[in-house]
Amino acid sequence: MWEKINEKFKKYPARIRVAEKMIELGLSLNEDGKIYCGNLKISDKALATAADVDRRVIKSTIEIIRKDEELYSLFKNIMPAGTLLKNIAKDLKLGVIEIEVGSESEGILAATADLISKKGIDIRQAYAEDTELQETPSLTIITEKPVSGDIINEFLKIKGVTRVSIY
Repeated sequence: MWEKINEKFKKYPARIRVAEKMIELGLSLNEDGKIYCGNLKISDKALATAADVDRRVIKSTIEIIRKDEELYSLFKNIMPAGTLLKNIAKDLKLGVIEIEVGSESEGILAATADLISKKGIDIRQAYAEDTELQETPSLTIITEKPVSGDIINEFLKIKGVTRVSIY
């Protein structure tokens, strides 16, 4: 997917930023040529501000996407992932584990889930950042209850884990 996007927009870094922002936020391109988050229409100005581009870049990016069957199929089928509980976990009395991963990230989610499960703690939510979108991607796991800090060293033994924060 990223190869196709980068190839299509390689001469236009601002358009790449628009495409990345759309994917990051779960924004889709509807048949009416408008951008949506679920069923909520997003203004060109709002997306331009978020992607730090001129509003005209939004229009040209949409036009290019709509003319490319493969890209249009991708962007019309994007769905928002829903609420990430990370910032409200404390209010909900949930635990948060943030795991920063290096370039070797294969199997980290499985190993992490296994470790948490062995501690008898349920996972409410897991969110992994795209390794191609983020310079230092992280895996955020929301647990049914807070996790004690003594588990940090066990997380750090997982191949590819570079840093762990628990709160």
